[in-house]
Amino acid sequence: MKYKPLGQTGVSVSVVGFGASALGEVFGSVTDEESEEAVGAALDAGINLFDVSPYYGITLAESRLGKALGSRREDIILATKCGRYGTNIFDFSAKTVIREFEASLARLQTDYVDILQVHDVEFGDPKQIIDETIPALQSLKEAGKVRFVGITGYPPELLAHIASRAPIDVLLNYCHYNLLIDSMDEELTPFMKTSGLGLFNASPLHMGLLSGREVPAWHPAPLRVLQAAHRVVEECRRQGVAPASLAIQFCVAHPVVASTFVGMSNKAQVISNVNAAMTDLDEEFIRYLAGVVGEDFNVVWPSPDGAATQASEISRKMDGNA
Repeated sequence: MKYKPLGQTGVSVSVVGFGASALGEVFGSVTDEESEEAVGAALDAGINLFDVSPYYGITLAESRLGKALGSRREDIILATKCGRYGTNIFDFSAKTVIREFEASLARLQTDYVDILQVHDVEFGDPKQIIDETIPALQSLKEAGKVRFVGITGYPPELLAHIASRAPIDVLLNYCHYNLLIDSMDEELTPFMKTSGLGLFNASPLHMGLLSGREVPAWHPAPLRVLQAAHRVVEECRRQGVAPASLAIQFCVAHPVVASTFVGMSNKAQVISNVNAAMTDLDEEFIRYLAGVVGEDFNVVWPSPDGAATQASEISRKMDGNA
């Protein structure tokens, strides 16, 4: 396994992180046994970064991860989230995030987490997140229950806006850097380089589009993105390349990203993802695939569940809360 420093936190993380959303059956049915085998295989492979949330499976993922880690909890960097507790259930108030964090600790069978992140900030009021939510997380940090504080979300520009105005250590962006998009690098990546914060990338498969499997009905991507992903998958298969493996190779090669989170729910997936992360990237084929995607590259959509995250709305939020 390869490791990178996580910003200025003083810790190093595996270049591929264990995305535990799948343990909450977000992408399909998973047994307790499969969950434990997946976590064990990840630990044995050298993955030291595990990311979860009370939202995933409505607490199921946290419970399964806590049980599976067991006595090996001290061997890893454990990250969970707060603020989002259901598909349309958000509460970024200090009172709620502190109360619900204690429940997360119980499910994870630990008395602290390494990283606590505000989940999907685009669903909240940036002013509240800056003035109330993050200070609440900082109080948990001062109490020794959290080592590092962070934020997560879909729109890179909103993440940069909040990070430039609030004391955080790490930041997670999803679906803005993979074979179909690189808009994370327009504003967020340069900010991360100068700020010294740790950067996580998530959804290297563009929420499953590059997996080669059937696209779930809930996927928010517009038709042109679905078609572009299909072209990439078919071209990879024609060339004898596993599309998911190539997508992971591409993401872990990013020079600023500390770790890329990949959803894993069984041992076979862990082994495949780790092998992909350890394989050198075919730069020539990547350039060829860019032509396959063509004008459908860097197409974004409103955030899942209907949140208003288009550029005009983000600008309005930032202008009103500068």
